Amino acid sequence: MTPKPNALPWLWLSTAVIALDQLSKWWAVQALQPMGVSHVVIPGFLNWTLAFNSGAAFSFLADGAGWQRWFFVLLALVISAVLVGWLARTPRRDWRTGLPLALIVGGAIGNLIDRLHAAQVTDFIHVYFRQWNYPVFNLADCGITVGAVLLIAFGLFAGKPKDSVR
Repeated sequence: MTPKPNALPWLWLSTAVIALDQLSKWWAVQALQPMGVSHVVIPGFLNWTLAFNSGAAFSFLADGAGWQRWFFVLLALVISAVLVGWLARTPRRDWRTGLPLALIVGGAIGNLIDRLHAAQVTDFIHVYFRQWNYPVFNLADCGITVGAVLLIAFGLFAGKPKDSVR
């Protein structure tokens, strides 16, 4: 019996990512003022540092004249719709597809909410080591990144179908 496609229950994970992302951003805005001041969490590795980004990852297009807000809103809506459609056609038990897609959708919508509400994304997680500094990011970015890495890894390392015996 072929499993019915419908991995939409994975959207509960997307909802959890959105909720955790929005709660963490609310906390960051309340607790980490003033913006740009680092609060050490793990010395030499992790700080909480409140930042706002009107661009994309690594502040890409952050210096635009405002058009980038609507570009990223449209991009997030299109990508989320495509991925939800993909989930709808995926067998429910296919966690190697459902898990990464749900993480990406949750992250995309988490940042979309920020863009619609404030025209910028709230970031606060700052990872660094000695002179190396990774750009400040948030939990939505984690969902997108982990989901994309898992999707690629599961795709690369998926078992090949065995040749049928003749």
